[in-house]
Amino acid sequence: MLEVKDIYKSFGDFPVLKGISTFFEKGKTSMVIGQSGSGKTVLVKCMLGLFEPDSGIISYDNRIFKDLDENERREIRQEIGMVFQGSALYDSLTVEENVMFPLKMFTNKTRAEMIDRANVVLNRVNLVDKNHLFPSELSGGMKKRVAIARAIVMNPKYLFCDEPNSGLDPKTSIVIDNLIKEITQEFDIITVINSHDMNSVMEIGDKIVFLKNGIKAWEGSKDNIFETDNEAIVDFVYSSNLYKKIKQAHLKGL
Repeated sequence: MLEVKDIYKSFGDFPVLKGISTFFEKGKTSMVIGQSGSGKTVLVKCMLGLFEPDSGIISYDNRIFKDLDENERREIRQEIGMVFQGSALYDSLTVEENVMFPLKMFTNKTRAEMIDRANVVLNRVNLVDKNHLFPSELSGGMKKRVAIARAIVMNPKYLFCDEPNSGLDPKTSIVIDNLIKEITQEFDIITVINSHDMNSVMEIGDKIVFLKNGIKAWEGSKDNIFETDNEAIVDFVYSSNLYKKIKQAHLKGL
């Protein structure tokens, strides 16, 4: 389990996180949502070890991050896979080389072993025989799948995704959502997704943490988000006429 307890973070005199506490479980896709400036990106960066909280505890399977030495922190970082918002592929490297990059950085595998592992994860994300293409030759959805393959090539315990559907059409977004959920369940990974895409929230949000002004304003799942009377989450989720109609239909039992 990945747990955060009473996390505070400020930049100068500006408080961004104000006592956030929650936890994320294996095999579940957890969404951190909120408006721009709500603190969700800062929270995720604290969990990634990119920001040091001013106070509070971040615990990776009972390993308290702030109490670890640099070698122990490095071990945890190697257990983390990351899918970046813009995929963050290296333009000068092929698909295969992009996926193999973490293996080259952090393992002593032979080239043959790295290629074998790259093929395994590329097959898992349905990119067979695309090894020698360059990012410029890929569609947006294919780039996201390469990014997911790279994120899982080290068999991570924790998977973080930053706006994984950014820039994708609705149909491709559903494919990426389903792929992330399948991989999370298949490999029993703790997956945390930073998102503002309500379609993703409703499709795969096993757990939803809603932040507002640096405070955890609501916590629940896609299954009970329709029943909540929490004004903050209702205003956020049902800001569009489409979702207002969906809620009305749900309440009517349609």
